Amino acid sequence: MHAQSALLISGGETTVTVKGDGRGGRNAEYLLSALINSSGHPRIYGIACDTDGIDGSEDNAGAYFTPQCWERAKDMGLNCRAYLENNDAYSLFEKLGTLIKTGPTRTNVNDFRALLVL
Repeated sequence: MHAQSALLISGGETTVTVKGDGRGGRNAEYLLSALINSSGHPRIYGIACDTDGIDGSEDNAGAYFTPQCWERAKDMGLNCRAYLENNDAYSLFEKLGTLIKTGPTRTNVNDFRALLVL
């Protein structure tokens, strides 16, 4: 039996219910939730960005994660769920070094999200 890969792509703006006082952005928040749900699965990768280069009001377009990010966060003592509950996805991905910063692109086509399962 051959293993199959899948790529889930979605677009459009997501909605976030803000309860905490952290730094976020809709795409980073979506991605943090996906990272938590993947629990470091060795074959799942994710990216979420805004094409205008600004995720909400932050200086990043979005972020990405690899399977190693889950373990790295744990090794660094970072509680991913606590960051999500505080709407602080920006800070978590900043500490992991996986924010994507393009600067303003002067275009706003769509938000873009992709989850890759190898």
